[in-house]
Amino acid sequence: MGTTIYPGMQIVSVAIWRAMRLTVGDTSMSLNDVCCFVPAWFGVSATCFLGLLTKECSGSYASGVVAAGIMSIVPAHLMRSVGGGYDNESIALTCMSATFFCWVRALRNDPTATDGRATRDSIVWGVMAGLAYVCMVAAWGGFVFVINLIGAHAVALFFLGRFTSKLHRAYSLLFVVGTMGAMRVPVVGWGPLKSTEQIGPLLVFIAFQILEYCERQRRNKGLSFLQLTLLRIKVTLPVLILAVGGAAYLQLSMNYFGPPSARVRGLFVKHTRTGNPLVDSVAEHQPANQQAYQQYLSHAYELAPVGFGLSFLRWTDANSFIILYSIIAYYFSNRMARLVILLGPVASALGGIAIGFCFDQFLLHPVGRIVATTLYGKPTLLADHEEEDEPTTAPSADDKDPAAKLAKKEGSGNGADGMTRNAKLQQQIKRKMRGVARAAWTLYNFRLTCLLRIALGVYLVRQTRWPLQKKAKEFYKYSHELSEQLSQPSIMFKARLNNGKEIMLDDYREAYWWLKKTTPEDARVMAWWDYGYQIAGIGNRTTIADGNTWNHEHIATLGRILSASEEKAHRIARHLADYVLVWAGGGGDDLAKSPHMARIGNSVYHDICDEPTCSQVCLRRRCHSRNAAMVHVCCRCCRFCRCCCRCRCRCCRAHARTLAACCERPGPAELKY
Repeated sequence: MGTTIYPGMQIVSVAIWRAMRLTVGDTSMSLNDVCCFVPAWFGVSATCFLGLLTKECSGSYASGVVAAGIMSIVPAHLMRSVGGGYDNESIALTCMSATFFCWVRALRNDPTATDGRATRDSIVWGVMAGLAYVCMVAAWGGFVFVINLIGAHAVALFFLGRFTSKLHRAYSLLFVVGTMGAMRVPVVGWGPLKSTEQIGPLLVFIAFQILEYCERQRRNKGLSFLQLTLLRIKVTLPVLILAVGGAAYLQLSMNYFGPPSARVRGLFVKHTRTGNPLVDSVAEHQPANQQAYQQYLSHAYELAPVGFGLSFLRWTDANSFIILYSIIAYYFSNRMARLVILLGPVASALGGIAIGFCFDQFLLHPVGRIVATTLYGKPTLLADHEEEDEPTTAPSADDKDPAAKLAKKEGSGNGADGMTRNAKLQQQIKRKMRGVARAAWTLYNFRLTCLLRIALGVYLVRQTRWPLQKKAKEFYKYSHELSEQLSQPSIMFKARLNNGKEIMLDDYREAYWWLKKTTPEDARVMAWWDYGYQIAGIGNRTTIADGNTWNHEHIATLGRILSASEEKAHRIARHLADYVLVWAGGGGDDLAKSPHMARIGNSVYHDICDEPTCSQVCLRRRCHSRNAAMVHVCCRCCRFCRCCCRCRCRCCRAHARTLAACCERPGPAELKY
C-alpha cells in the first residue's frame, strides 16, 4: 500500500474478514465479498450514529428516530452506502457521524458539576471522540472538515459565553488523541502541525489552555468578570507574541507551513481559478445548484429549513453544534458539488427535528402530561421543562467558598460598588425572565392546553394526510429507484438502438479484458488518468496515472501527449508506455475531454495553447453535406455528431464561411474523423 492513500478502508475490510473467520468460522465469504458488503454495513452504522446525534442535539427521541429513517434512504447517503460501491466515503461517513456524536455527548450538562467544572462525560466521551476522529483520518481526506468544524464550534461556544472546564476537557482530549493518531497515518504525517488547513484547530487548542488557566484562577481566587477579563488579556499577550514570532521564524527559515491545496482553495475562490487546471477540470469540483440539492436530498431539501428554524428554540451546547454544522456544510456543498455528501447527514437531522418537533408537541408530550397527572398527580419526564445549560458560575459555589467571600468583601472595599449593583441588577432581570418563562411553560402544559394541542394535532393530520402521504411515497420511491441505478455497474450500461431494441454496452470491460489477454504481463498502458484504476483492476496492467497520482507534472505530460499530433505524441509516449488506450464514441469520451487535457498540459508546457484556457483547441473533422468541406470545429460543439451551425466558440467564428456551407442543409450531418 502506497504512502499517498488513506488505508482505513482496506484495514477495516481485512479486519472484518479475519474476525469472521476467527469467531464464526465462516470461510464461505471471501475478502472480495466483504468489500462488497462494507458500504452497506457502514451505511447502517452511520444511520444509527446520526440518529444518536440528532437525539443528543434536539433532546427528542422522536427526532432521532425520524432522522435515522431519513438518513437510511436519503440519496446523498445512498451514493456511498450501496453494496459494491467500495469507496473511502462509505466508511468515512460512519466515522464522521461517530465523531460528531461523541463530541456533543461530551458536552452534555451534568447537574453534579458546579461552578463550570469538568464532568466525567467530558473526559470519557472526549477520548472516544478522539478515537473516532483517528478512524476518520485513516479513511478519508475529509477529516480536515471534521476537525475544523469542531474547532469552529468550540470557538462559537466561547464567544457565546459558554466556556467551561467541561468544554476544555472535551476539546483538548479530542485534539490530543486525534492528532497523535492522525500523525501515524502515512498520508497525513506532520500535517496537523504544519498544514495551513489544520492550523486553526491547533490555535484553538492553545487558546483553550490559556482560558482554562484563567478559569482555574477565577475559581481559586473568586475573581469577578472584569478581573477575569484582565487576567485573560495579561496571559494572552505574551503567548501571542511568542507564537507569532516562532511561526514567523519557522516560516522564514524553514518554510515550515505549506500553502492550502488546490481543492481547498476551490472552496473559497471560483472553481476555475484555483490555479490548478487538473482540479478545475473535475466536474465534481464545480459549484452545486438547486437541481443537485433536489437530486441528492429529495424532499429532505424542503424539510431542512424548517428544522433549522426550530433548532433555535432550544439553545444548548449540543444544539448549537447542529446549527453551525448545517451552515458550514451548506456553504461548502454550495461551493463544490462533491461535498453534497456532507450535507446528507445534517439535512436528515434537520428533517428529523422538524417532524419530531410536531410529533412531540402535538402528541407525545401532551398525552404524557395528561396520563401522568391523571394517574400519578405529577408530570411525566417527557413533558418536564428542560433547563438550559448554565455555562456561567453557579451562585452557590461562591457562597460556600471562603476565598470567594473574602474576594467579594475586598472588591466592595476597593470601589467595586458600581459593579456589584450591576451584577445584582442582572440577577434580578434573569430571575424575572425565568419567572415569566416558567409561568408560560406551566400554562403551555396545563391540562386543557394539552387537550387543545392534541386536537390541533389531529386536525392538522387530517388536513395534511394525503399531501404528506404522497410526499412520503414519492421520497421512498425516488430513493429506491436511485438505489437501483446506483447499484448498476459503472462500466456497463443499457442503451437503445435506432429500432428501439435495448442492448447492454459492455465495451469498457471487453476492452480491459482484451488488454489482459493480448498484451504482455509487464506491459505499460498509457491512458488518461480517469481509466487508471480500471486498467489496473480489470486489465491487470501497469498504468501511467490514476486517480491517486499526486504529481501534477505527471498528469500534464499525459495531457501534452494526448492533445498533440501523432508525430509529436509518439516521440514522448514511446519512452513511457508500450500501449496507448484512447476512448472514442461520443459523450464523455477522450474527444470531449481534449480541451481539459490541453489546458492541464499547457499549465506546465506552455507551447500547447496560446492562452491558459485553451479555448481555441480544435480537432479536424470532415463534414459531409451538399458542399462538403474540411472544417475545424470545437469538440464541444460536435461531440454528438451534429452540425455546428449554432456554435459561438472562437474556433467556429473563425471558420464561419465554411460552416455556413456545411450547414446549408438542416438536420445533423455525418462526421468522419
